[in-house]
Amino acid sequence: MLLNMNQSGRNRLESAWRIVPAIASVAIVCAAIATHPAWADDPNAVVATVGDHKISEKDLDAKVKPQLDQMRTALEKRVNEIIAGKTFDLRRQTLESMTDDYLIGQAAQRDKLSVDDYLKKEYTGKSAATEADAKKFYDKNKGPGTAPFDKVKPQVLEMLNHQALLERLRKNAPVKILLEPQRVVVNSSGHPALGAKDAPVTIVEFTDFQCPFCKRTEDTLKQLREKYGDKIRLVHMDFPLPFHSHALDAAKAARCANEQDKFWQFRDALFADQSKLAPADLKATAKKLGLNTGQFGACFDKAKYDSQIKSDQAAGAKVGVDGTPAFFIDGRPLTGAQPIPAFEEIIDDELATGGANKQASAR
Repeated sequence: MLLNMNQSGRNRLESAWRIVPAIASVAIVCAAIATHPAWADDPNAVVATVGDHKISEKDLDAKVKPQLDQMRTALEKRVNEIIAGKTFDLRRQTLESMTDDYLIGQAAQRDKLSVDDYLKKEYTGKSAATEADAKKFYDKNKGPGTAPFDKVKPQVLEMLNHQALLERLRKNAPVKILLEPQRVVVNSSGHPALGAKDAPVTIVEFTDFQCPFCKRTEDTLKQLREKYGDKIRLVHMDFPLPFHSHALDAAKAARCANEQDKFWQFRDALFADQSKLAPADLKATAKKLGLNTGQFGACFDKAKYDSQIKSDQAAGAKVGVDGTPAFFIDGRPLTGAQPIPAFEEIIDDELATGGANKQASAR
């Protein structure tokens, strides 16, 4: 397990390890999907019989080809998403390394030393980290699986010295990272939201109330709100999927609940029990939450918000949403029921680099 080094250094190490197995595993599956398996020498070979009727390898391939093509397309898309999602991280981390290397190289040149000799001098000077500093850092950041202090002491000392050196060098030559991540404009104004309008970071979510992955993400969003408080704002947008029979009804009902300022309570109830999304269940939920049932029923039965829901779907499709949940953190896309660190990485970066001044999401 890695010690809790600074965010920049940790991200550089972790991102490289995340992208390689993810792409490799998908690539292996893609390679395995062939219209005709390599082990079949004869496409006319009989693979099944029904009475006198024979089914050949070729017949089987022709029947399965459309499904294989769909799988191949989906997997290729996933590879592209992984690469697109990690390209900025890799470019950003490489750029940070380049700025660090330049600072150290210039400092070594001023002292008329090689980089190695310069680092040795700085790491052993008066300002160098002590063993006590290293032990304090280790005790604060160690976790299950962390190697004993004696095993990692040299690496911890080097890391602390390196960080301190860079901080000193940056005082005389401030570093500005101007590389921008991919952002898209999501017009989310007027939609239900939690958090202050002037929050530094806005998370726009396209969701489907019948989607199990959206339900899974609810706990993640609650934990993020607990951690970041008024630093983040969550905005809801509808994206009911056509193969979920009650997703549209649920979206309509939530909009009607919003008329009575009970959107988030209604949303929580829908995700709490996704088996109760039929119209009668939705009306029962409205009654349970204390809504004016007459107003709610008239709103729901007249499909008052169908056009707005369709507008959300069109807005999502425009920015590449084809499944749920789909998030845009200050306009930066994050797809699927991702673990908390995936959100934290983007949120922390936005907070550190002034995301509120750069975000492309319309509030």
